[in-house]
Amino acid sequence: MCRVMLGPQDNPQFPPLLQGVRVKGAIDPVAKGCALAELGCDAGTVVYNLAADRMSTAIVLAPEVSLEDSMAALPVCGLGLQNALGALAPPEVSVHLGWTGGIFVNGARCGRFRSDCSDRDPDAVPSWLVIGFELQVIPVDAESPGLDPNRTSLFEEGCVNVSPTDLVESWARHTLVWINRWTEEGTVAVHREWKGIARGLGEEITVGWRGRSLEGIFLGVDERFGMLLRQRRDTQLLPLSGLLASDRN
Repeated sequence: MCRVMLGPQDNPQFPPLLQGVRVKGAIDPVAKGCALAELGCDAGTVVYNLAADRMSTAIVLAPEVSLEDSMAALPVCGLGLQNALGALAPPEVSVHLGWTGGIFVNGARCGRFRSDCSDRDPDAVPSWLVIGFELQVIPVDAESPGLDPNRTSLFEEGCVNVSPTDLVESWARHTLVWINRWTEEGTVAVHREWKGIARGLGEEITVGWRGRSLEGIFLGVDERFGMLLRQRRDTQLLPLSGLLASDRN
């Protein structure tokens, strides 16, 4: 579980426990969040970059439990995004989350979540944990959208009236609600909601894992959201902490 702390707000407006830092250009909010965390910024700092074609956001958290337990913040933040898009996007838009961080809108990949922390020891309590996501706002090839059916953008899926600023604000609010539920109730509610939007659950999948591609049936997750992957007669447990700073999605 993680706590967020009071701090000054920035535009766009965030809930009282969160404060925003805007970055521009090629600055990556996850990397910036890690740098700010190393300098001792408040937990609850939200770093965001709203470009014309893409939006990316990250939140700095201060874990109070081991890294492996704290990594539940990844699906927690994912639920926050799914809820935010559910509130802002047209009702026919569906959002699913891949275990490794992929964000899928109407079945096609639209973005990804990433994470990093101060200490990779799964049994240690890290000083900070950063969870971030990026979304494609308009098509990569604006002249010829829809060329790759496996990739999409918010614009292509009918979210033309979803403002990136509104989405960042909504994500922050919904994520804070889920952090509070996680803190107060444990992971039961998070498990229940996440399983309803998990991509590939119960199916044959290929997982990018620590530089390898693993194939098997995605049976589900354990209490710490580690993936249970059945490969022939064996079942592997892939800890969620193995996704830290991973480019796989």
